[in-house]
Amino acid sequence: MKNIFLFIRRFFTFFMFLIFQVLSISFLVNYNKTYEAAYSNTAHAVTGDIQKKYNNIQYFFDLKSTNKHLAAENAALRSALSAYVRNADSLHLNNIYTLIDTTSVDTAGTVRKYHYYMAKVVSNSLSNENNYITIEKGAKQGIQKDMAVAGPNGIVGHVVAVSDNYSLVMSLLNHKSRVSGMLKKGFMPGLVEWDGKDPRFLTFSNIPKRTKLAKGDTVVTSNYSDNYPEGLMIGRVVTISQEDPSSNYYQIKLLAATDFRTLQYVYVIKNDFSKEQKEIETKAQK
Repeated sequence: MKNIFLFIRRFFTFFMFLIFQVLSISFLVNYNKTYEAAYSNTAHAVTGDIQKKYNNIQYFFDLKSTNKHLAAENAALRSALSAYVRNADSLHLNNIYTLIDTTSVDTAGTVRKYHYYMAKVVSNSLSNENNYITIEKGAKQGIQKDMAVAGPNGIVGHVVAVSDNYSLVMSLLNHKSRVSGMLKKGFMPGLVEWDGKDPRFLTFSNIPKRTKLAKGDTVVTSNYSDNYPEGLMIGRVVTISQEDPSSNYYQIKLLAATDFRTLQYVYVIKNDFSKEQKEIETKAQK
């Protein structure tokens, strides 16, 4: 014990210098927006590199499952393509057109509303109250804050922070996450959240008891979302509760379409018209 005190006494000045240095850096980061942004970007880059190396090892053992999901997604895309490509005229079989999510510009062509960026997941938390996902794409690859994120089977979350080569995604498994969903059958809108319990299930609220509803019904993104395209899969109804007689709304549990435990790749979705929509809505509110 005496040697410990002698050691501390000998290097007391050095230890005090370290303590004050840490405090100074902490004050700079917490109370100066410029330093806070620089620290945040650096931290995301460093942790992203570490998590990438760890994830590469895990990814090797999940190749079989990943390939299975990719094959299923390719099959779904081919089915969707065949459903949307039709003959324009039965007399001109070579003259075909494709229906896609586009907005007309003029007679010369169209402009696509949504753009998709594929990104690899390098970190994914499941056991916290507020879970986040780190993806290996950032500002240099065109990713911006508030962009929607979807997986092979359904929506995942939205981007909340961006560094040069990495982005932080707020998962649906987060108490701060709110997504506008609707019943695919009947188009009744509601709110999709997570109750913080089982990562396989979500809650779907604000659905009146007069609504025709059954187990197995599909819930998709609604047209009220300014970042998600309408109609993306969210989940399927597994339980419908009417326990509260004083409430006019169902208590609904959904089985999430996305399996967050095996998520390896995602699609970041950019809405080219999101800024314009927000501007006109803000102007109307003023």
